[in-house]
Amino acid sequence: MSVRVIVGAQWGDEGKGKIVDLLSENADIVARYQGGANAGHTIVAHGKKYVLHLIPSGILQDGVQCIIGNGVVIDPVALMDEIAILESLGVSISGRLFISHKAHLIMPYHKLLDKAREEHAGAERSIGTTGRGIGPCYNDKFNRSGIRIVDLLNRELFSERLRANIEEKNELLTKIYEREELNVENIINEYLEFDKKIDPYITDTTLLLNNAVREGKSILMEGAQGALLDVDHGTYPFVTSSNPTSGGACTGLGVPPTAIHSIMGVVKAYSTRVGNGPFPTELHDSIGEHLRKNGHEFGATTGRPRRCGWLDLVALKYSVMVNGISEIALTKMDVLDDFETIQIAVGYNLDGKLLKSFPADCDSLERLSLDYISLEGWNQSLADCKTYEELPIKAQEYIKFIEDYVGVPVTIVSTSPDREGTILR
Repeated sequence: MSVRVIVGAQWGDEGKGKIVDLLSENADIVARYQGGANAGHTIVAHGKKYVLHLIPSGILQDGVQCIIGNGVVIDPVALMDEIAILESLGVSISGRLFISHKAHLIMPYHKLLDKAREEHAGAERSIGTTGRGIGPCYNDKFNRSGIRIVDLLNRELFSERLRANIEEKNELLTKIYEREELNVENIINEYLEFDKKIDPYITDTTLLLNNAVREGKSILMEGAQGALLDVDHGTYPFVTSSNPTSGGACTGLGVPPTAIHSIMGVVKAYSTRVGNGPFPTELHDSIGEHLRKNGHEFGATTGRPRRCGWLDLVALKYSVMVNGISEIALTKMDVLDDFETIQIAVGYNLDGKLLKSFPADCDSLERLSLDYISLEGWNQSLADCKTYEELPIKAQEYIKFIEDYVGVPVTIVSTSPDREGTILR
């Protein structure tokens, strides 16, 4: 039996999709525990590129069951589109995808409010969301006014709750954000129609997963975004609306902590961030642009260019601590192939003092100065390296430096976007 949590250890976009897809070959179940269609996991397999937003990354491995847990917020349009695209590419979905009846639904007003609030806040005060309604949906969830998939079963109760919600949201949309009113009947009919399409996938996934744990099945729990975007432990308020950290796997799937055997952190060999918020190692020069170009750093969901910078080991060590990471999958090593010198952040200084921990407030993160160490680059392609021993000595030294600093072994090294470009130690 093996229950492993896969978390993004930085600000998201670490390459979790590729790693989960790779590990799914030996898994029975892959379960997504939080986030929504704002996530984008890109996988390259058999010469094809797949971009997944809601469906777990194990779907490309034949025979693997995939679960969307109660902690995920579901956009019906995005979900059905994704299912249709995968099926058109020859991926079997029927009998393999299971969705929690307790998952909350993203409604049209969530997406409208998300975009309206960002526009109303302006460039300086906006969070930089994807505008897909994730935050407003989670707001309603914790405000106890959200609508879950199970609510669709009772048309009368669903209609009553939806009318009350839309009445409130229309007040906001028309009087504060100067948008048009939403039509209640159209939305009711749209979601009841969606219920017919989604019904074959709906089940009690908490029971399904706990039964699988008892049966000794191999389970991967997949998070979206990254630990530094966690609503509790990230760079608040510039965070996502859920808990991508490993603890979120338990609440987002209904599986106890005692069931988890290991936690893998996926780490990019440098750092990136999308949207607003502090980013200590960000590079605003030609090096940052070079990283963006080499790494094809544009959002899988939004297409937005990602901010790029050197690897930040202070932030990574914090992430290792918060998540309980026991091993690291290091991705995009090949992006650093042509650098003569590579820098790594190893210390934070604020007001003349060396900080002992990762700051909780954005103001400190914006003002601090960094201590860097320079390592000699390997300055050659990693494309032909099939084993760890075949990696250039300087690349091995880079990996060892990371391991020594954070105290966790690197067990997977990714040298290209393809499945085959992966070294298992």
